[in-house]
Amino acid sequence: MIHVEKTVLILLAAGRSERFGDVDKLEQNFLGQPLAMHVVTAFEDIPFQARFVVKNGTDLDFGSRGYRVIHNDDPQIGMSRSVKLGVQNARDDGAEAVVIALADMPRVTASHLYHLIEAMDSRHSVVASSDGVNPCPPAVFGAGQFDFLLNLEGDAGARDLVRAGRHVVTSPAELIDIDTPADLERLRALVRPL
Repeated sequence: MIHVEKTVLILLAAGRSERFGDVDKLEQNFLGQPLAMHVVTAFEDIPFQARFVVKNGTDLDFGSRGYRVIHNDDPQIGMSRSVKLGVQNARDDGAEAVVIALADMPRVTASHLYHLIEAMDSRHSVVASSDGVNPCPPAVFGAGQFDFLLNLEGDAGARDLVRAGRHVVTSPAELIDIDTPADLERLRALVRPL
């Protein structure tokens, strides 16, 4: 069993957001706060060993919310670069596991993260979220997977590992990932009062 107190949260916030246009999607208003701060708020009471945010290009102040900021100066390499930066820092901190979450998924709850961590049964485990059809972030990787994660390339490197791991099903509404302005408008429409 993996304990949350020995788990490091890695929040990925260094994407290029090419499909969103010329604005920082993470700073876009959603329910009165920047989009990325919803996941930060949702996870703030979870007693992680440490919290890292891997970022590039956003002016959001994650440090004031308890995150160690890691700058990804080369995000065009793909998500794997951000994962490697976060995992290497987690390994250096002696983490037993990492939770990899995306800053553009504002509806993920602390309860769901606890379910993911509770499903971990060894240091080699991989447990990902799922809508019942497709696995996706957030995902938890035991320390036995750190070498694999540190050797990823491009954007798709961990997909096979995640597909082969265990999956914790939650509502598709909780796993909404904001990639385009239309995605954000659909999300706003979901929570708009009638």
